[in-house]
Amino acid sequence: MNNTQEVSPTTAFSMIQKGALLVDVREAGEVARKSFDVCDVMQIPLSEIKKRFKEIPVDRQAIIACNLGNRSMMALRFLTSQGYSKAVNMQNGIVRWEKDGLPLKKQPKQNAGAWLLQKLQRG
Repeated sequence: MNNTQEVSPTTAFSMIQKGALLVDVREAGEVARKSFDVCDVMQIPLSEIKKRFKEIPVDRQAIIACNLGNRSMMALRFLTSQGYSKAVNMQNGIVRWEKDGLPLKKQPKQNAGAWLLQKLQRG
């Protein structure tokens, strides 16, 4: 039997709406540029998962996500070894999430023209 369960981003989104927790294992800089726009998300970079995994409730459905699905799969394998039977991996990460048109928060890219316009409007 395959212990590693994977879900598509659309399935993951539906699960989150029903109470699952999204665990984003990307690094802080990646999250700052683009993040999942869902109500219940926890950021624990893969580099910190071994010391912070107990922050994830063991009895709650958890969806592990990253950029493309590789780091989240590593995190899922570790969590499964620690008794997290309700954790699943989100296939293709935030890249597929964005392609599927699911909600994102992006750091606003402000161009020079917009900045100048704001300055002139205030002046």
